[in-house]
Amino acid sequence: MLQAVLNGSRPEDAHPALPVLARHLARDARAVARLGVGSVHVHPRDPLGHETIDPVHVGDAVALIRQEAPGVEIGVTTGRWIQPDPNLRIEAVLSWGRLGLGKPDVCSVNVHEKGWVEVCKAAASVGIGVELGVWTSGDAVTLRQSGVPPRTVRVLAESTVVSDPETAVAEAVRIVRALGQLPVPVLLHGEEDGAWPVLEYALRMGVDTRIGFEDVLVRPDGWLATGNDDLVRAALAIRV
Repeated sequence: MLQAVLNGSRPEDAHPALPVLARHLARDARAVARLGVGSVHVHPRDPLGHETIDPVHVGDAVALIRQEAPGVEIGVTTGRWIQPDPNLRIEAVLSWGRLGLGKPDVCSVNVHEKGWVEVCKAAASVGIGVELGVWTSGDAVTLRQSGVPPRTVRVLAESTVVSDPETAVAEAVRIVRALGQLPVPVLLHGEEDGAWPVLEYALRMGVDTRIGFEDVLVRPDGWLATGNDDLVRAALAIRV
């Protein structure tokens, strides 16, 4: 599976085509869905462009994406940097369960963040799947010791090394090895200078991966991408 990650935490001025408003996220979701992408991950924003887990803005973004890209899995973030209080994160996730068409299919929960188990339980209780973010081999050990929570759809093995491609791939290998055998799929990806090398490694290994403006702004040839669909086309063109 190739997932498209449309915006992430990037500021509005990071790229002229970065989707921030809900209608722009829906536009990009439609574009990548036409290329065969079956899953998108987004970071909804408030009217000022700030990341938010507020049900009003999450619901608006998800509902518009669902309208423009029916059948595509829609995931959102629960990142601690957006709401540091785990209790308020839990309240927000529980509220998402009442959003109807605006209810996310999945949410990402980072294993290193305080309250991650409780956030997973909240998501499962309202019928939202979970993507577990594992950023280090230490996180992988934590997950193995705790066990994979119910309704987990995949584990995101995230190599956060951004400046050296070889080190990024090596870190990806360490995380995957530390995870061991899991009852759910692993989605492996990198960021910035490590994004394309880790994606190619994931393709060679036959595991799920992702691409989009959240992870990288340039194509494999180093040229600035024109949009999320441009990055997806580049990923689909890679043969390993």
